Amino acid sequence: MPTAVVNYDGSITASPAQLVFPESVADIQAILRDPARYPSPVRAVGSYHSLTPCASSDGTMINMARMNRVLNIDAAAGTITAQAGIQFINASRELRKHDLQFMTNIEIGNMTLGSAACCHTKDALDGIEFGQVNSYLTSVKWVTPTGDLAEASEETSPGLLRMLRGSYGLAGVVYEVTFRIKPIEAIHLTYLPRPVDELTQEEVDQLMDTSEGLICWTVGRTAVFQQRTRVEDRNIFGGLLAAFRRRLWNHSGAYAGHLLESFVHNPEARDNLQQGLFQLDEFMYGTLRLFGGITILAPDKTIDYSKTKTSAKYAFTFWAFPRARWLSVLRDYLDFADQHHKVTGFRCNMPLGAYHIRRDTHSVLSYSHDEEIFSIDPIHAPVDLPAWQNFLRAFNEFSFQRGGIPLLNQSPFVERRHVEAAYGQRWHELSDWVAQQDPTGRMLNPYFAALLSKSAAQAQS
Repeated sequence: MPTAVVNYDGSITASPAQLVFPESVADIQAILRDPARYPSPVRAVGSYHSLTPCASSDGTMINMARMNRVLNIDAAAGTITAQAGIQFINASRELRKHDLQFMTNIEIGNMTLGSAACCHTKDALDGIEFGQVNSYLTSVKWVTPTGDLAEASEETSPGLLRMLRGSYGLAGVVYEVTFRIKPIEAIHLTYLPRPVDELTQEEVDQLMDTSEGLICWTVGRTAVFQQRTRVEDRNIFGGLLAAFRRRLWNHSGAYAGHLLESFVHNPEARDNLQQGLFQLDEFMYGTLRLFGGITILAPDKTIDYSKTKTSAKYAFTFWAFPRARWLSVLRDYLDFADQHHKVTGFRCNMPLGAYHIRRDTHSVLSYSHDEEIFSIDPIHAPVDLPAWQNFLRAFNEFSFQRGGIPLLNQSPFVERRHVEAAYGQRWHELSDWVAQQDPTGRMLNPYFAALLSKSAAQAQS
């Protein structure tokens, strides 16, 4: 009987005929070489935090949780080598023992390093250089769809590594990765609230050009720019401030939204209470600005969501936009969200996020390949899942019409027309490469079959 596998926020359930937990590379090879026992499609899965069915399969799902060891930390070379199933936060904890950190410390700590190597990620507060984790991948080893061993590295095969960074496991199962690392850093975060209607593009450009890292949180029609600066002093209260920040994201913010959605059924009363919560958010950001911000260690930005209660979980989506158009898109979005609420009664119950990511050509599917981007990230703690999903589909159309770029693991309900328009020739390049690497479609699930360019999808059918 198939086993139900549910993703982080409960929005996706997969029922694979086989759910397997390999403990060695040989185990993975045996799985891929035995399609009778382990039916296609074969998909590797980590923590299943993805908000799309990119890792789902009704055939075979390979859970990498038992291949979770750090193999080597080389401080002199500035690298960490680990098995693909280790979660980012656990690898980060091992690095901290050596006073080291990842180059990019993403918020979602339960992503595995295998996923980080070949899937989309985002981080703006460590984005001094690049905001995508796999840009710092220096080498990777994987088992091909036919069960053979393969590897790529920056030194020997940079072109192949570029493809692997955007492969989403469609070329096989990643089992070992090496990432660049550096000495641990203290960072200072400051907060600048600005009315959206008073912002100018010149002001936004200056913020992007003068910030080491930049996120914007929009509450109502107030944009709060969170800027990052490296500092030498490790604040003695940094641990407490980091714990407060983790509590906010790992419980309080989403819990309040869930509470309103679950127990306040009168639309007018719910809207009024929601507005009150947004005012509290504005007060918090204003207080942070008044006190000059907070100082924490960079790895403290990473949060462990593995024990988060259902009542405190949130979902999100992500579309990237060229930095020069972001302000106009933001204003359009706020009008769109107001109109959607007027028609449907739905409004996101958490602040809107936006990440500034610098230009980055390391991956074939880099969403900032051609230019710097600033994203629009609606965040919501859903109780009425159909209402949230209806909003997501409407937001996809909004973003598509404005030239947005979606992520394949963080933009639910993305379609082929979206990715072909967003990634252009690079999408066709990836599609053709996947067809060459896996001509029988051993790794190809329905999600990617519907997304790959038509010629490639037909070749594998």
